[in-house]
Amino acid sequence: MLHRAVAFHDSLATRRSVREFSDAPVPREIIEACIATAGSAPSGANHQPWFFACVNSAEKKREIREAAEAEEREFYSGRAGEDWLDALAPIGTDADKPYMETAPWLICIFAQRRGGAHEGEDRKNYYIHESVGIATGMLMAACHQAGLATLVHTPNPMKFLNGICDRPETEKPFLILVAGYPADGAKVPKHALVKKPLEQIMSVL
Repeated sequence: MLHRAVAFHDSLATRRSVREFSDAPVPREIIEACIATAGSAPSGANHQPWFFACVNSAEKKREIREAAEAEEREFYSGRAGEDWLDALAPIGTDADKPYMETAPWLICIFAQRRGGAHEGEDRKNYYIHESVGIATGMLMAACHQAGLATLVHTPNPMKFLNGICDRPETEKPFLILVAGYPADGAKVPKHALVKKPLEQIMSVL
């Protein structure tokens, strides 16, 4: 058990968020297998309040990029406070998101306010964001295990995704997960390699 736990850590510790993606195609079957893993996540009342709109179309990806960049320009030109921009500075991000068209897949994740464990149910969902967050983490781990790089993107607001992805108003866009192979020579900022040691994130009582 310890060997498996350490091996899993060693694998996941190599995961990196990249912003330079290859345009090499990723088979749909790989994405489906990763989504199936996410769908096995625990959730409030087992309602599974998530939906994954997997965008592969060049036209749709361009539409999402243009809408996201419009929100990002507002963010970087004044919507974000100075503290937030200072925190982002070591990562070197800006409003330009070319990788949203380059990467083969944009997985648009939605949190469902209503639903249930069975198709056609219309019940209140519970612990929605916690449940979708857990499922997203499992999705990212599955993508990494499959050999894919990922990047979390959260333009704010993201309501444009409902229209582009044809999702109902009862679903709230949670985030966009960019997925594909890293480009040759892709780099990550040194700041992203700083991870808190175990003694700073854990206690035994």
